[in-house]
Amino acid sequence: MQKESFIFFKVEAPLQQLIFVVLLLLSTIFASPPIALVLGLIVANFFGHPFLELNHKATNYLLQFSVVGLGFGMNVHSAVAAGKEGFLFTIISILSTLILGTFLGKWFKTDKKTSHLISCGTAICGGSAIAAIAPVIKSNEKQTSIALGVIFILNSAALFLFPAVGHWLDLTQKEFGLWCAIAIHDTSSVVGAASKFGPEALQIATTVKLARALWIIPVALITAFIFKNKSGKIKIPYFIGLFILAMIANTYLPQIESVAPHLVSVAKIGLTVTLFLIGAGLNINVLKSVGLKPLAQGILLWTFIAIATLISIIYLK
Repeated sequence: MQKESFIFFKVEAPLQQLIFVVLLLLSTIFASPPIALVLGLIVANFFGHPFLELNHKATNYLLQFSVVGLGFGMNVHSAVAAGKEGFLFTIISILSTLILGTFLGKWFKTDKKTSHLISCGTAICGGSAIAAIAPVIKSNEKQTSIALGVIFILNSAALFLFPAVGHWLDLTQKEFGLWCAIAIHDTSSVVGAASKFGPEALQIATTVKLARALWIIPVALITAFIFKNKSGKIKIPYFIGLFILAMIANTYLPQIESVAPHLVSVAKIGLTVTLFLIGAGLNINVLKSVGLKPLAQGILLWTFIAIATLISIIYLK
């Protein structure tokens, strides 16, 4: 997934690094999360990513750091209320997405492990879910890469589509926060889309999404049983605990009040950089390697969860 063999402009390594750093700084200082993603895509496909081998780890750690930092801008009582409201949506959407993903995988005759990874990534929390489930089903590099490619492509599209649709349908911040938390794959794009919509949407979306991410554990255990993996290795998202501690500190410790806004600002910068790096990891080879059948499965599955969730939020509230 990360091999780079084609770019539009061949440039020497020092110039390539300079262009990368300049666009990264521009995205950090001036760009919104969606624009940062676009600048990353420009780097990947026009000039090349000079630090591609470090991209995945940097993205992973920055996202975790940013999510924890955002916790210092949230209130425990509001978060609990949001989590309760999103709980039923979470259970129903996860189960229905996994079941439909299984049927779509068989219909398209997608590789079984690739299909399951796409379903888990769509149902729970994108790349994080795939990273947790991959060792459980013992998927190979190609199977994991294809699933990640599908999720990252759709996740990037969601960052632009969801705010536009939300404004078009005149959704409230509460409705939009709940919708994007359930229907957008990765936490990075959930937070990026919600932050564009408003502070209430951001709080609801982040809380519901991180609560949703905890479902990695039961889904991984069920997956281990289905794929007959007795070792059942599971990666637990420990940073969610730090996010909760940050919320508690912001709610109950007056000493944090003066520092919290600065921590949140740094976290938002970290999120922007994260989305730049996600874009920078999506070169044309990633798009080519995905294949039509896995991509079709991912699109249909994502369309289902997005429309079904939206209808439920609007008409069953």
